[in-house]
Amino acid sequence: MIDEAGIARLVAHSVALKQRFFAEQASSVIAAGQAMTAALRAGGRVLAFGNGGSAADAQHLAAELVGRFLAERPGLAAIALGSDPSTVTSIANDYGYEQVFRRQVEAHGRAGDVAIGFTTSGRSKNVLAALTLARARGLRTIALTGAGGSALAGQVDHLLAVPETDTARTQEVHGMIVHVLCQIVDESLAGA
Repeated sequence: MIDEAGIARLVAHSVALKQRFFAEQASSVIAAGQAMTAALRAGGRVLAFGNGGSAADAQHLAAELVGRFLAERPGLAAIALGSDPSTVTSIANDYGYEQVFRRQVEAHGRAGDVAIGFTTSGRSKNVLAALTLARARGLRTIALTGAGGSALAGQVDHLLAVPETDTARTQEVHGMIVHVLCQIVDESLAGA
């Protein structure tokens, strides 16, 4: 059973991991945020997707963009591809679960849009299939992963790989990345 000292260790590890990630990859996060801003400014959209907790991160990102993050502004075009159970289950039933995001990128993605795939392992076949198609169709691609995602280098435009194998700690950093990306977009569009 976890005690107060155990909680303190978990929090300290999470904080240190966030500090390390942003110290090492701040420029990559900024570049990803600028890609999102450019797409949205040009009338494009953000397509976000992942499985399980990563699906929740994708929904969180889309909600912050469509709703608001820091300040009042018009809603921005963003879709979380895991949010529609009828679409997800029909594609999974008819084509297989590995196609649930790829098929939606095929339907909704246009050159100049941004596809953001969340996979803590870096190996989720359905996320990788969607990112591959997105890049081939001229979308800018961003992958948020854990340590196992380093194999995606060169396969996506922006790789944000948290140097961690623990899913929970990786997702804690992903949550902060989502907020930082949204802040970059909001501040950039406010200055437009």
